[in-house]
Amino acid sequence: MKNTYMQRKEDVERNWYIVDAKDVTLGRLASKVAQVLRGKHKPTYTPHIDGGDYVIVINASQVNLTGNKLEKKIYYNHSGYTGGLRERTAREMKEKYSQEMIERAVKGMLPKGRLGRQMYKKLFVYEGEEHPHMAQKPVVMDVK
Repeated sequence: MKNTYMQRKEDVERNWYIVDAKDVTLGRLASKVAQVLRGKHKPTYTPHIDGGDYVIVINASQVNLTGNKLEKKIYYNHSGYTGGLRERTAREMKEKYSQEMIERAVKGMLPKGRLGRQMYKKLFVYEGEEHPHMAQKPVVMDVK
């Protein structure tokens, strides 16, 4: 009988991927990025180990939302003080805070707790084409 393979954190090899968010639906982008951050695309996937790769998302300001989500979808923030609830529509988030919009979508698809926070640190989102990670030689990942 063959034993199940369990990856160790010392044996993890991390790659760098770059994703162009231009005209890609937000949910499809977020689920693909979360899958790579978790390491589910690798045959060595182990649920309790952070075996994922680094992901760079460019052109965050040109991400797509379907239907009438630009008007109807609302993002909430609370300052912690009484009356400190702030609401923003998806259109406002896309125009002013497009990086945060993608980060929130991906973070919601990662595990909650220490492991999820560790995975989330490997995500880098930029509004335009430029990013400071060319030295890592990222591989282009297609998301459609």
